[in-house]
Amino acid sequence: MSSNYKFRNQECLYFATFTVVRWIDVLTRRAYKDIIVESLKYCIKHKGLQLHGWVIMSNHVHLIISTNDKPMQDILRDVKRHTSKAITKAIIENVQESRREWMLWFFEREGKSNPNNENYQFWQQGNHPIEIYTNKVLDQKLDYIHNNPVTAGWVDEPHHFLYSSARDYAGGKGLIDIILV
Repeated sequence: MSSNYKFRNQECLYFATFTVVRWIDVLTRRAYKDIIVESLKYCIKHKGLQLHGWVIMSNHVHLIISTNDKPMQDILRDVKRHTSKAITKAIIENVQESRREWMLWFFEREGKSNPNNENYQFWQQGNHPIEIYTNKVLDQKLDYIHNNPVTAGWVDEPHHFLYSSARDYAGGKGLIDIILV
């Protein structure tokens, strides 16, 4: 990973992205997205994660985060490790998953080519963290996150998308407690 993409200052907000290997559209089922939501909630409660913005797309997740306890890179490592195992297990156990064998073949293939894995690799390595150093950059990243589902054609308005913090910023209540910025 390039030295340009690291969590250098734990006092700052960061925009981070993690992506499913090969950009496979796995996160199309609510059950898989809910695993990510629950993992983020756990990290907020137990690891000091502060979540300021988020969206779960079909093959990637964008977050705006900070921390008041554990280092951000450790928190995201734990989120990715847990969700990778939990989502893979959910795919294995979901007899109605029409792409189960195909997805597991890809995850196993990617896992074998990476010595850091036990069996499967679900997420690409790295989080591509970008330090948010001005309010203008913060607004740009929040707009980008919240407009992702609109750009994808899934909803007409950002706050209509359930798996995003756009509802919170529109005055409503989203799935995860966030810290508005």
